[in-house]
Amino acid sequence: MKILAVTNMFPSPERPASGVFVEQQIKGLLARGVDVRALFVDRRKLGAEIYFRIPQLLEHELADFHPDLVHTMYGGVMAERVTRQRSLPPTVVTFHGSDLLGENRSGLKRKLISHYGVLCSRKAAHRANGIVVVARHLLKALGDRISLSKVQVIPCGIDLARFKAIDQRHCRERLGWRSDRFHVLFATSEGDPVKRPELARSAVALLDAKHRHVKFHVLSGTPNSEVPFWLNAADVLLLTSKHEGSPTIVKEALACRLPVVSVDVGDVAERIEGIDGCHLAEAEPAALAGKLELVFERRRRLDCKEKLHEFSCETIAAKLENFYQELIAAADAKSRQAHLSPHFPTRVCQT
Repeated sequence: MKILAVTNMFPSPERPASGVFVEQQIKGLLARGVDVRALFVDRRKLGAEIYFRIPQLLEHELADFHPDLVHTMYGGVMAERVTRQRSLPPTVVTFHGSDLLGENRSGLKRKLISHYGVLCSRKAAHRANGIVVVARHLLKALGDRISLSKVQVIPCGIDLARFKAIDQRHCRERLGWRSDRFHVLFATSEGDPVKRPELARSAVALLDAKHRHVKFHVLSGTPNSEVPFWLNAADVLLLTSKHEGSPTIVKEALACRLPVVSVDVGDVAERIEGIDGCHLAEAEPAALAGKLELVFERRRRLDCKEKLHEFSCETIAAKLENFYQELIAAADAKSRQAHLSPHFPTRVCQT
């Protein structure tokens, strides 16, 4: 099986944290023996004009690689440009959250761009042979006209060989963190307002005012290879996002046995359900500070090993491979049926 993975995010020396979830998904498929080639549409480096070159890029890859299926690993304009092309093998689009829900960035121009991206996502969803959403709540965002028979809920997996418990003292020494502090970790992407950093800071400030010795750390732009050290050095992960799909950082935290305090967003409630030491809170400082205080008083790592297998790279890759096989088989059956269907010649009546 040959899969062409089309993505506009992928780790690079300039942006080592960009698109790590895509890289991990491709590695998981390769480990299963699936032949995957990545087509990186580098929007940030080459500008939006690169999207207009997608037909030529696809034409080259189809002729050179001959994929059995094309998987566009994010929605928006890129997915719309891919799925509009004719003579493609079966297509799959993965939607992660903001590509269906939009963004809450400031400024009219950014809002219009976000709205246009959502419209493009919905067009791509209608055209695609298969759809992947990373969390169940995104099904509603697809709209009523999408047949759920072509949709799978498959979150992004994580590398459990990398994300695991590591000695906390060693990690704190590596990062230069003091051992006599309560360390709260907050992950964001280039100051994205959707993450609501000010809400997180306010909650931590309330906790610090009561107990002192509380440190707030922002995880942003850190290479994925270094993230496990941050998660193991911290005492708690705080998530305050306005909307999410299936936040990878939460799954990574659980794999490192790090307690999570979060607002009820994305699939976080599902991920932390039944785990002693993790908490959901209302999106206001006092409520979040109250849950952080529970972690502060407990001071223990999580015991959630049985929950980890469901979002390992291996498990997720197996689900994707099965979905690919179903779509390819359906396309083959449709092609054979079209080939076997009788064709009746047009009769010309003469008088």
